[in-house]
Amino acid sequence: MSSTTAPSVSTSASLRRRSLGVLAAVAACVAIWLLGALGGADYAVRSPGQPELVVNLVPVVVVSLGAALLGWMALALLERFTGQRATTIWFSLVMAATLLSFAPLLQVDATPGAKIALGAMHLAVPAVLVAQLPEHDH
Repeated sequence: MSSTTAPSVSTSASLRRRSLGVLAAVAACVAIWLLGALGGADYAVRSPGQPELVVNLVPVVVVSLGAALLGWMALALLERFTGQRATTIWFSLVMAATLLSFAPLLQVDATPGAKIALGAMHLAVPAVLVAQLPEHDH
C-alpha cells in the first residue's frame, strides 16, 4: 500500500512545482513589462505592412502563459515517450524555441526600451521553465 502512496506524493509535488513554475514564468514577464512601462518604454511595435500594435499586459500574460504551458506539455510528453532522455531533448527544444522567438522581435520597429523589455520576456519564460519544470536529482 505504501508503494502507491509514494508516487502520488511525488506526482503531487511535481504537479505543484510545475504549476508554480508556469505561474512564475508569467509573473516574471508581467514584472518585466511593468518595469519597462514604469521606465517609459513605448510598447508600440510596427511590422512592415501591418498596423501598429501596442503590446499591453493582456498579450504578455496570454503569450507567456501559452508558451509556458506548451513547454510543460512538451516535457510531459517527452517524459512519457523518451524516458531518461526527456530532459535533454526538452532542453534542446527550449533553446531552439527561444532563439526562434527572437526572429519577429528583430524584424519589428520599436523603441530600444521596448525591444529590451520584450527581449527580456523572451528569455524569462525559458529561464524559469528550465529551472522549475524538469525533475532535478537531489
